[in-house]
Amino acid sequence: MSDRLDGKIAVITGGTSGIGLATAKLFAAEGAHVYITGRRLEALKAAESEIGGNVTGVQADSSNTADLDRLYEQVRTEAGRIDVLFANAGGGSMMPLAQITEEHIDSIFGSNVKGVIFTVQKALPLLANGSSVILAGSSASIEGTAAFSIYSASKAAVRNLARSWILELKEAGIRVNVLSPGATLTPALLQYAGDDVVQQRGMLEYLATRIPTGRVGQPEEIARAALFLASDDSSFVNGTELFADGGQAQV
Repeated sequence: MSDRLDGKIAVITGGTSGIGLATAKLFAAEGAHVYITGRRLEALKAAESEIGGNVTGVQADSSNTADLDRLYEQVRTEAGRIDVLFANAGGGSMMPLAQITEEHIDSIFGSNVKGVIFTVQKALPLLANGSSVILAGSSASIEGTAAFSIYSASKAAVRNLARSWILELKEAGIRVNVLSPGATLTPALLQYAGDDVVQQRGMLEYLATRIPTGRVGQPEEIARAALFLASDDSSFVNGTELFADGGQAQV
């Protein structure tokens, strides 16, 4: 590794699986001390063990402001600052327009929008000058997908948060960018096909036909894009949306 984050303090919400875990592993290997959050203690401990070092797990739900306060108090006490913040926690489910409920909207916007807003807002006192904030977006934000409108709308909202926040944070020297993966082989993706291995394989094969590179992405590939945005290599990159989608949303 090249130690591109040597001595940095990074916080990654939703760091126990998929893209969050892959990013935490890479950041730690590149020299950062990484704080990861997760809602389930068992998964958090497993992630800490898999990362192996330079990691602190904090049980927290990013849509819960009291949990965020507790997370940042621990970071303040132990590290004193944040150099990289990856607001990665979130998710969604499919629901056709005719079946959308208030609970469905509240759940997705609660985690993907409200959670992101307060994840960043409450980190502000700790964000160092020149720090990097990365917001988890999605190629769904610019694509139309049947039965996925609420999730897609939540990620479109995240994109505009970055555009607006860079204007407010310019005096503090804080960069804000959006990292938008396409279909990526994570547990969250596989859940859309249920537990049936054949259905999962069929879904991945179908998704591959829609991606110019001919396959779905791997979490490690998204993590490398996050590393670019976190490191000084992207020092003049601000307010952008970086698509790591194999070209899926670009054609």
